[in-house]
Amino acid sequence: MRAEDDDQSTYLDEVAKESPLLFASSGSVLTIEDPNLHPVGKAIAVSILVVCLLGFLNGVDYATPEDGLVRPDEFVYRLAQTAPDNTATFRGTVADESGQGLADASVIVQWFDDDLDLWVSEENLTDTTGAFLFEALDPGLVRVDIVVERDDHKDRFSNRVLLSPPALIEPIGFTTIDFMFPSAEEFAAQPCENNAEDCEIRHIDRTPLQMDHPLMDPSAATGYVLLGFGFMGLALIAAGFSLWAIKAGSVALLRTSSVLVFFTVGHFYSACIFGLFAFVLTFAVPRRRIPLN
Repeated sequence: MRAEDDDQSTYLDEVAKESPLLFASSGSVLTIEDPNLHPVGKAIAVSILVVCLLGFLNGVDYATPEDGLVRPDEFVYRLAQTAPDNTATFRGTVADESGQGLADASVIVQWFDDDLDLWVSEENLTDTTGAFLFEALDPGLVRVDIVVERDDHKDRFSNRVLLSPPALIEPIGFTTIDFMFPSAEEFAAQPCENNAEDCEIRHIDRTPLQMDHPLMDPSAATGYVLLGFGFMGLALIAAGFSLWAIKAGSVALLRTSSVLVFFTVGHFYSACIFGLFAFVLTFAVPRRRIPLN
């Protein structure tokens, strides 16, 4: 056995002399993916945080309908412009100053028909409880006149109303408004036409005061406010994902944040535009690798 060991040792020595570079290092370095987010990704994350702020401010604007840049009636009116015809239902009640329903009051709804290029109207009478119902109306702005005959007079009460369009998957938009009919004393205080001392038809017209903000369904205004809180919530969640992406160095989290902030809309669709732009940029974030020590 010792003779064989000597022979192998001699053979290896001869090979080493003939091939001295056989076991030389190749210079290769093992690397792993950098766990930290690339500076480009960090810049995108910061920009997404700014977009989240825009989306949050948009939500605050929606949640404060009386002081915001966009009011509920303006929002609903824009939706009504593109809604199909005959998709609005209008219902409600007419009550006197004491809250008692007025039976047999005439409720007249008038609106301008663009197809016919003229004003059209529908009329219904209230039932014994003062309730009324109109179906298959066009969503949008209408004039509502309520006429009540009493004390040998015809009292006419006029308002400007915004009929809600269909929402989400509903095929019909519902508008419910309860009218408080002014007292006989309020009508008596109104001047008659042509400066007459007494008039058979007395009129209280609220439409000039409702040109900027017509009457609308209270539930539609509530839904508008809830939408604002939804925008604020999405903006906060998107900001959380963006900060998480910076800490974890994850491009996937960064991409998720840009998608969420897209749905916060923003004024003039600012959050949508910048969110989409950030989403596209996430695909350009370089993948850095560092040496494995």
